[in-house]
Amino acid sequence: MNPQNFRYSKEHEWVGPVSNGVALIGITEYAEKELGDIVFLDLPPVGSQIQQYKKLGEVESVKAVSDICSPVSGVVLEINPSVMEHPELVNTEPYVGGWLLKVTLADLKELDNLMTAEEYEAWLTQVSTK
Repeated sequence: MNPQNFRYSKEHEWVGPVSNGVALIGITEYAEKELGDIVFLDLPPVGSQIQQYKKLGEVESVKAVSDICSPVSGVVLEINPSVMEHPELVNTEPYVGGWLLKVTLADLKELDNLMTAEEYEAWLTQVSTK
């Protein structure tokens, strides 16, 4: 179940919860299941500028290497040290311990470009039936 207070991109990344213009970014449960066992993450360093819908890094699984696209624009405040040491946390806890980055959001209005949990779940249903 996708957290209700998060926002989601069509590339299967999430952002949330937002507090004082700061939020976490991660990949969704759907994405981690599609990827399979995650073995490595390549993420931008602290202080990096990220742009909404642009590549921010890569995730490597036993199946493939895939781009991670940023759901929002902002500045990287922190990289989750736990996922750097144990990337499999993204598989087991995609919304809690498996978050990737903490960022300062450049523009809160960008959240309006993303889907709510309800919209994302409805979109997944459409995508999976095609």
